[in-house]
Amino acid sequence: MKKVTALAVLASVAIALTGCTDSDATGPSPGASGDLRKVRVAALPISETAALWGGIRAGIFREQGLDVEVVPAQGGAQAIPALINGDIDFAIGQPFGPFRADLQNLGVVIIGNYASSYADGDDINAVLTTARSGITRPAQLAGRTVSVNSLGAAGDVTIMAAVEKDGGDPTKVKFVEVAFPDAPAQLAAGNIDAAWVTEPFITQLRERGDVLVVAPYQATVPGLTTLTTITSTKLRESDATLVADFSSAMKKTLTWAKDPANEADLRQAIKDNLELPDAVADSVRLPAFGWELDRGGLEQLVTLAQKYRVLDRRPDFDRLVQQQ
Repeated sequence: MKKVTALAVLASVAIALTGCTDSDATGPSPGASGDLRKVRVAALPISETAALWGGIRAGIFREQGLDVEVVPAQGGAQAIPALINGDIDFAIGQPFGPFRADLQNLGVVIIGNYASSYADGDDINAVLTTARSGITRPAQLAGRTVSVNSLGAAGDVTIMAAVEKDGGDPTKVKFVEVAFPDAPAQLAAGNIDAAWVTEPFITQLRERGDVLVVAPYQATVPGLTTLTTITSTKLRESDATLVADFSSAMKKTLTWAKDPANEADLRQAIKDNLELPDAVADSVRLPAFGWELDRGGLEQLVTLAQKYRVLDRRPDFDRLVQQQ
C-alpha cells in the first residue's frame, strides 16, 4: 500500500466541505438575552452519528447555549481543511486526520472521544465479502481489492494487521477508497472483492447474504476508538468558553446515548437522518459511546501505522490530545 502523506490528504479532500460558509460560532458567548451560538460540526452520515443527532433533538446543546448544525463529511481527514479555515468549529471522525495534521503542526487537537468499538461480541465495523468470493478468513484478503472509506487510516491499518496475524501478506492487500454508502453497490457489482464498512451497512450486507470476514479492530486493538472529537488550536485558545461549552454538551450527549432509556430516541435519530427502513434502524449495532479518550489505544494504532508505513513518525501526543 502506498503511504498517504498529510499534504496529499489535505489537498485531495479540500473539496469535501466546499460550500461551507464562515462560521459565526467565534462571536461572543450568549448573554442575558439568551441568544444561541451557531456551531458547525462535521460528522459522517453513519449510524454512529445518532448520538449527536439525538443530543441535538433532546435539547442538550441548546441547554448549553449552542445551536448546532451538522455538516456531512466522508471521514475525519476530510474535515481538517475546513476546520483549519474556520468553516467548521468541530469535527467527529477517525483519528488519522488529526494524527497527520499534528505531524505538520497544523493546529488541530483531539478534545474528547466519541465512540469506540467492542472488545468482544459483534463489533461496529467489519470487512465483508460476497458468498461467491470464496474469502473466509483475513489471510485470503492478500491479493484482493478491499475498500475503505478513507485511505491511510484505521481501516486499512487494522485490516493489514489482521491479515498478517492470520498468516497472510499485508503488503499484498489492494486498498481503494469508497465511501461507506457506496460500498454495498460496488461489492455487488464485483468492482471490489471485500468492503470495510460500519453500521448500518454491516446489517444491510449480512441481510442480503454477504459474509463477514473479520472485525479488524477486535483482531488487533480490541475496544479501539473509532471516532474522536476534534477542534482547532486556534479556536481552543481564542474561545475557550465555546470549546468548554461544546465539550460539556458532548459529554452529556454521550452519557444520554448510553442510557437504555433513550435507545428509542437514538434509533429514531437514525431513521430521521439516514432514511433507513425501520427494521434496519432498529437492529443495527450501536457503538460504545463515551467522552473519555483511551490514549493508550490510539498510541497502539500509531505503532501499527508506522509498522505498515502509513505514518513515518509519531504525532506529539502531549500536544495533540487535550481531553476536555
